Amino acid sequence: MNMKIMRKLAWILVVSAITGTNLRAQERNDVIKAFNEGATTTQTDVQAAIKAFENVIILSDKVGESAADLKQKAIQVLPGLYVKAASSAMNGKKPATEIIKAAKVAAQAAEKYDNTSGKENARKILTQGYYNMGIEFFTRKDYNNALLAFDSLLSINPGYTAAIYNKAIIYRSQNNATAFEENIDSFLEKVRGVNDSVKASQASKLAIEYFRAAGSQANQANKIDEALSLLNKAAKYGDDKDLFYFFADVYNKQKNFDSGAEYAQKGLDLETGVAEAKAKFYFQLGIALAGKGKTADACASFKNAIYGAFAEASKAERKNLKCE
Repeated sequence: MNMKIMRKLAWILVVSAITGTNLRAQERNDVIKAFNEGATTTQTDVQAAIKAFENVIILSDKVGESAADLKQKAIQVLPGLYVKAASSAMNGKKPATEIIKAAKVAAQAAEKYDNTSGKENARKILTQGYYNMGIEFFTRKDYNNALLAFDSLLSINPGYTAAIYNKAIIYRSQNNATAFEENIDSFLEKVRGVNDSVKASQASKLAIEYFRAAGSQANQANKIDEALSLLNKAAKYGDDKDLFYFFADVYNKQKNFDSGAEYAQKGLDLETGVAEAKAKFYFQLGIALAGKGKTADACASFKNAIYGAFAEASKAERKNLKCE
């Protein structure tokens, strides 16, 4: 009796083993089917391919070792597909929010599957997404949100010079001199570090014009010390004939005639235009020379300044000095 039971149990175990083998084979076939679905849609429908390969991983985990090879192949291809989806959003000029969302998903997938190239490519797309967002806000003059977008970009890629430059432009628009100077200096440091003389020249000119204008306004408001401070900020970005004119004017108002004469002459040396263009420098030079007691030289300088907007003032100075 015991032998019969044992034989029966053995037969059941064999049948069960065969059934289990057939079941595992069927389950592997399901994984293969999902894998093939992903492979056939990779070029035509990226999202469908992603879904199929993610399903490969889920099914493979259920099947076990016999489907491990398919799981590894899916893991290898998935990060690239996620990047491809994000890249399509960027190349298709989708809204910045959509690009950023897709790039973050790609970054998460690359991190999950430990894919180095996927991480780097997702980072590049995310950077571009934030840049696009910053430009969109900037165009709408929504400067605060534009700054937030550029800051998000720079937290990912601190060396992205275009974002730094655009922040400087925004701070200039907001007349935030401290923040403008900080960002334009950062930009100049980076572009000079790679010997980009064109961008360095462009940024230097922007900074000179900004601080020169601010210094001129302070000078007109008779805030002489503030004017001089702002003009000195402009001077650190390079030489400029109009900047030298304002220096001469401020120093002459301070009765620092040596410096007034020095900067008026510097402006003259840079001015290559007609007599009318040189008049303002000759006028400031005349003021400085008169202040130094060099009357004859002052008279000659004022004579050269009798052009355009400085004509009447120069005639008056010559009259006061009793010039011949």
